[in-house]
Amino acid sequence: MKPVYIMIGGFLGAGKTTTISQLAQHFVGQGKKIGIVTNDQTTDLVDTHNLRSQGFNVGEVAGSCFCCNFDALTSTVEGLGAGEFPEVILAEPVGSCTDLVATVIRPLTEVYGVPLDIAPYGVILKPSHGLRILKDDGPGGFSPKANYIFRKQIEEADFVVINRIDELPAADVDELQALIEEKFPDRPVLRCSAKTGDGIDNLLAMLEQRGQFGRRVMEVDYDIYAEGEAELGWLNSQVSVQSDKSFALDDLLMQLSSNLHARLTDADAEAAHLKVIGLCDGSYAVANVVSNETGPELSLPSQSETKSANVVVNARVATDPDELETIVREELKNVAAKFDLAYEVNTMQSFRPGRPVPTHRITE
Repeated sequence: MKPVYIMIGGFLGAGKTTTISQLAQHFVGQGKKIGIVTNDQTTDLVDTHNLRSQGFNVGEVAGSCFCCNFDALTSTVEGLGAGEFPEVILAEPVGSCTDLVATVIRPLTEVYGVPLDIAPYGVILKPSHGLRILKDDGPGGFSPKANYIFRKQIEEADFVVINRIDELPAADVDELQALIEEKFPDRPVLRCSAKTGDGIDNLLAMLEQRGQFGRRVMEVDYDIYAEGEAELGWLNSQVSVQSDKSFALDDLLMQLSSNLHARLTDADAEAAHLKVIGLCDGSYAVANVVSNETGPELSLPSQSETKSANVVVNARVATDPDELETIVREELKNVAAKFDLAYEVNTMQSFRPGRPVPTHRITE
């Protein structure tokens, strides 16, 4: 049988990694060999650390998106199975990317020489920004050019998943589904909570369908696309922390996330996604900020006490990357002082994404 290729798209902070984790657990429970490919514009990706800490086989395409480094995607997939392809390949593209049908799915079927069973392409919707953007109700937290990417992601999807339904009033979920169906007709809309697993069965049933999928090739203005991506400041960092006395890893991550959230809010710098993972002695914890409006959340507690940890920070924020780096460095210093920690910044990268230049773009 051909390996199944499942790509889960969606904007930054939509919940792609948590969803992929749920899918991976399902397929592993069926006794299938799975491989996961994460993607980022640079190294030190929280998602990779998170998924590997759960015991999954994870490859990473770093330094560019899938579409702009198609050969790295295929070589990473080939390297997941140690000479044998996984039965199920789960791929998570960069959250600010779109046009993935023409630049990833179509090339996989028409250029790549290995036969794959391509599943329907689903895009996960982040409600905290989705309602504001789709309602055209004032600013959605981002510029119109960044909102353009959000809308284009939905436009090319075979189906849309409204995530985080456990955090929303039912009326908001209904309103969001009605907006999707009005503006993007003929796309099935699913509801789920990747965190609790509610609705994952419906997602799995959708991914098992085959037919006229992966064919929504669309017109994309690459000037607007590039400018929308470039309005986001990106930061990836690895930091080592240690103390003479034990500290609660969860408290450290939440304090750092809360401080960063407060600084970004004061600066009117909208967070597309802020992710912090702490790893120590075989335990790990994850804290997230998916928008300024919703604030920080300890999405995965460790309940660990430790004297040392490795902390990875990923931030995608609508602000100047130099300013973002200054904020992160200052709050690392403040949190270290509060917890009486010694710390060392091992790596710190901040930048704006460059213009997307796809390896292939098949539109016919």
